[in-house]
Amino acid sequence: MKQNDIYLFGQILATRSILLRDGFLKPDEYSEIREQYFLPGGETGTAATVLASLGVSVIMDGTWIGTEVAPVLRDFYKDKSVDLSLLTFREDDPGVTDTVVIAGLVRSPMGRFQTLFSTGERWWGIPEEKDIAGCKAAGIDPYFGGESQKAAEICIRNGIPYVTIDCVHDSFLHRHAAVDIISHECTAEKYPGMNNFEVMELMKQEAEGLTIITQGGGEMLYARKGEPVKTMKPFPVEVRSTLGAGDTYKAGCIYGVMQGMADEELVRFAAACSGIAISRFPLPLNPPTLAEVNRLISDNR
Repeated sequence: MKQNDIYLFGQILATRSILLRDGFLKPDEYSEIREQYFLPGGETGTAATVLASLGVSVIMDGTWIGTEVAPVLRDFYKDKSVDLSLLTFREDDPGVTDTVVIAGLVRSPMGRFQTLFSTGERWWGIPEEKDIAGCKAAGIDPYFGGESQKAAEICIRNGIPYVTIDCVHDSFLHRHAAVDIISHECTAEKYPGMNNFEVMELMKQEAEGLTIITQGGGEMLYARKGEPVKTMKPFPVEVRSTLGAGDTYKAGCIYGVMQGMADEELVRFAAACSGIAISRFPLPLNPPTLAEVNRLISDNR
C-alpha cells in the first residue's frame, strides 16, 4: 500500500460559504448574495485541500462523515491526492456542516459545534499507529481530547513532526509540537490582558518546537525556547475572503516541516500560502499552488 506524505487528524466537514456583494449583514436590511458554495471545509479538510494542491499526498481522519457531507467529499477529492479511507461514513446522520457569511475582511461562521461537543459523545475517529507510522509529517487539531493527544503520542513514538493550532502553553500538544500556531482568537480568549510578546514568552518556555502567533493582517511573531522573538509582516495582497486563511497557514507550516525548512523560511512560506488564499474565493476551488507561493515570495523579497 502506498504510504502518504502527510497524516491529518481533526475537523472535516462541508461548508456553505456565502459571499455578499455590498458589505456585511445588517439587521432588517436586505443583502445581495454574490456567490455561494457547498464544499469541503474544516481545519483539517481545508488543510488537506491545500496540501494536495502543493503537490503532496495526504491521508486524513477525524470527524465522522454523514449522508449530507459524504457525496461532497467523495466527489471533490476523487481526482486529488487525498486519501479518505480512514474516515467513518455513517448512514444514520446528515453529518457536520457549517455556514459562513463573508464580506471582505469580515466573516461570521455559524454551526452546531457547541451542541455537538456538549453531548459528551464521540463523533470522530480514533488514530491508529499503522495509519501514521511512515508519514513524513502530521497535522493535529486539538479539539478531540484524548484522541488528539493519542495522535500526537503516535507521532512522537515514530519520530514524526506534527503541527498543531491554538494549544495553550502547558498542554501536551504544545510542548511536543514541531510547530504550534496561535491565533488572535486564542490569545484573546486564553490570555486576556496580555500582549502577544508576553504570551510568546510564556509559550516558548514550554515548547520543544517553534511557536508562531498570528494577528490577521498584523505582524506574525515566532520564536523557540532560548531564542529572541522575531517578527514578520504578512504579504501585501488584495483581500477577497479570509475564509480558510488560518487553515491554509497551517497547511503551509506542515509542508515546511515536511521539507525541513528553517524557521524564517517556514514562516514566510506559510504566510505566502495564506496570502494567496485570502486573495480568492472560494478557496477549495482555487487553492494555492507551489509555483504561485514561490512566485509571491520571490516578488516580495
